[in-house]
Amino acid sequence: MIQQALDAIGGILTSSGFANCSWQNLVMIAIACVLIYLAIGRGFEPLLLLPIAFGMLLANIPVANLNSYAAPYIDPVTGKEMAGSLIYYLYQGVKLGIYPPLIFLGIGCMTDFGPLIANPKSFLLGAAAQGGIFFTFIGATLLGFTPQEAGSIGIIGGADGPTAIFVTSKLAPDLLGAIAIAAYSYMALVPIIQPPIMKLLTTKKERSVVMETLRPVSKIEKIVFPIMVTLIVSFLVPDAAPLVGMLMLGNLMRESGVVERLSKTAQNELMNIITIFLGVTVGATATAERFLDPKTLKIIALGLIAFCVGTACGVLLGKLMYVLSKGKINPLIGSAGVSAVPMAARVSQKVGQKENPANFLLMHAMGPNVAGVIGSAVAAGVLINICK
Repeated sequence: MIQQALDAIGGILTSSGFANCSWQNLVMIAIACVLIYLAIGRGFEPLLLLPIAFGMLLANIPVANLNSYAAPYIDPVTGKEMAGSLIYYLYQGVKLGIYPPLIFLGIGCMTDFGPLIANPKSFLLGAAAQGGIFFTFIGATLLGFTPQEAGSIGIIGGADGPTAIFVTSKLAPDLLGAIAIAAYSYMALVPIIQPPIMKLLTTKKERSVVMETLRPVSKIEKIVFPIMVTLIVSFLVPDAAPLVGMLMLGNLMRESGVVERLSKTAQNELMNIITIFLGVTVGATATAERFLDPKTLKIIALGLIAFCVGTACGVLLGKLMYVLSKGKINPLIGSAGVSAVPMAARVSQKVGQKENPANFLLMHAMGPNVAGVIGSAVAAGVLINICK
């Protein structure tokens, strides 16, 4: 009886996580805890960084099989089919490209495209800020990454987490954990990364420019806009249709005024549920054997370059527009062309108001900001098309 009890205890201990834990597991758990601290203690993009970090923690608990790859399998001893993990089944929404478009649906419901419609030149700034994506795509290819990996790394420059996840899930799923963590980290660090670049590339006179008030936008314009963008983008770049289509459907629901209940659901309950599923399952792809690789450090470094180059491209085009408009356009709004909505627009406002307290750039910066969302989705479609 006593021996049986001892054998049972021994069996529990030998099959426990403590007995099967490696130093790699401990390193990944430590990284997860640091990310949890950044989300809670420092407020860095907590809505997604927190579930991503906890998903990483779960994935690296030995024996628990709570990673995104724990698929159903046949037990070699009993011959019975064993079920996959909970996270594996939830991860199928990422793998099949379901979650990111649904996130875009919610974003569309929350976004006012009025500033972009009122100032169509903002499209150019949003497009320019995608330069970091293609610059880094070429650079990563030259450094030895495959075209699929390079495309996934480059998309970090768009500063759009769902888009980065959408592209990576299709082109380089093995890099998903590193790409997602890099993308959301840089989104959270927008207020720290962008201002030095903006100040370096502009003069005090340029940063002090007060722009004219935007014209009012009619309801008809706001209704026609998402329909036209969906048709034009989807015909030109069909691979971008899932993201752009859902973004514009959400915006049409918002602006139509006839489906308020659906709009509120998409931007609240649905968005929150999908955010939890997306964050936890993407974090659970960051297992020790996949994440602890020298390639991960290269990805994080290249992602930072992509983001910085994208910001610089937007500001430089803003400077050109400043010259062509004879000083009527503040080049700071070009930095908002990356699609970190609305954080990048707020940074433009903050930097501009620091130089001139009477300056209110927020609505002007929202034009390039929402154009950047569309631009990053289009860039994603282009990368998927040329790399798949």
